[in-house]
Amino acid sequence: MKTSRLLYLSAHQMTAYRWQSGELTGEGFFTATADGQQQFADYLAQHSSSIFSILANVSEEGFQIETIPFLRGADRQAIISRKLGQLFFNAALTASLSLGHEKTKRKDERVMLAALTNKDFFDPWLQAIANAGVALSGIYSLPLLAPSLLRKLSIAGDQCLLLTVQDQSIRQSYFEKGELHFSRLTPLHNSSIAGIAQTFSAEAQKLQQYLSSQRMIARNQLITVHILAHTTALKAIQSSCTDTATIHYNVLNIEDCAQKTGLKTAPPDSHCEQLFLNLLVTAPPRIQFADDVQRHDHHLLQIRSALHGLGALALLGCLLFSGTLLFETYTVTQQTATLRSEADQARLRYNDIAKTFPPIPTDNDTLRRIIDRYIALEKKSASPDGLYHEISRALHAAPAVELDSIDWQLGSSEAGTARGAGQATAATPVASDSEAVIVRGTLTLGPNSNARQMLSAFNVLLEALKANPKLQVVVLQRPLDIESGKSLKGGDTTVEDNKPRTFSVQVIRKFGS
Repeated sequence: MKTSRLLYLSAHQMTAYRWQSGELTGEGFFTATADGQQQFADYLAQHSSSIFSILANVSEEGFQIETIPFLRGADRQAIISRKLGQLFFNAALTASLSLGHEKTKRKDERVMLAALTNKDFFDPWLQAIANAGVALSGIYSLPLLAPSLLRKLSIAGDQCLLLTVQDQSIRQSYFEKGELHFSRLTPLHNSSIAGIAQTFSAEAQKLQQYLSSQRMIARNQLITVHILAHTTALKAIQSSCTDTATIHYNVLNIEDCAQKTGLKTAPPDSHCEQLFLNLLVTAPPRIQFADDVQRHDHHLLQIRSALHGLGALALLGCLLFSGTLLFETYTVTQQTATLRSEADQARLRYNDIAKTFPPIPTDNDTLRRIIDRYIALEKKSASPDGLYHEISRALHAAPAVELDSIDWQLGSSEAGTARGAGQATAATPVASDSEAVIVRGTLTLGPNSNARQMLSAFNVLLEALKANPKLQVVVLQRPLDIESGKSLKGGDTTVEDNKPRTFSVQVIRKFGS
């Protein structure tokens, strides 16, 4: 973190302070001479990494409250710049502060215009800062810090005066509703306690008369004058500053004021420079006089600090994410180790239990071969239910057929080679991956049936079986013998001797079809 260093500039010298946590440490003073300015340049070179702020307490300054039309953006800035040029001709250090809008239909804006008018006085100091390349956060005027002081001290009132002692002068400021309207600097010719007390009394009366003559207050209006003084000077100031019909004095202990404003080291006397310097850090005013060129290094420092902050934030996020991953990895590793330990314990328990089993009459390899053979035979085992279902379906389509027998067999290389009794054709061999049935039955069509009807009823059965393409149907014996070259005639009305005609059919199906 950059160190804050405060520069207090008065009419005679520049004083440097180091601020840290509400404590001010003086680091040197430099007279407004060539030697003093060279010493100041050396001081800046020694502390080039610090951030500097200038608090000016000079008499060459001006404050003016103006009313401008309700404007925004570039138009507003243009009219403010024109008024600043008109009021403070050739002043390089100018600033403006909005005091709010009037509650009228036009909503005109009240603006306080301020300037540090003695350009030649500031140039040597600002040039030394520019040459050193240090970061300048701003140039501030001491009376613009007075509203912050009043708020810290909880001083309220529509109109009041504030009198303070700085270096060899007395600052007199006039406020309306907490906003600065007028300020002037009076040289302090007698810096003793009695001289300060008499100067306070005299200047308060002069300022009251001036404000009355300018019609900033009513002629016989009572106004409160707040005076900051050290404990050692309270009695003298209270004796000199007695209330009148138009002035009420309120003498404040500067040590109590330092405590309320956060200054840890109370001023040793009635001088208020350190009080205002502490306010410059803790409660800076809303306006300052340095332009963008003079604050260029400070802007770069702010951008660099923002980038460093973003980088630190990204690094912190990466570290948190890495920590999360490491924790998850550690958790998974622990869970894996636990599972492996449990598996090892389960294996040991199984081995202990297995040792209690009775011995097997054969070795493991032989037992494994037997089980594999059993599984293979189990896969080859079949049931006639499938073929019986197909035959039942075919018989449902051929009601003239009556079954005599069904022979079911599993396929083998020797099956079906012999001819059965009454079979006209030998059965087809059944492969080892198939099953077969031989269906024997009779056709009963009645006494008036003829050969063509017999064959038609038999063909109905065959077509019903062949409707399933997975079945192989082989006719072993037809109900009628049809010799080669012999045809059935339409005049054949009856079948010889009208006896039932037998037939046999072989049906083959592969396993799993």
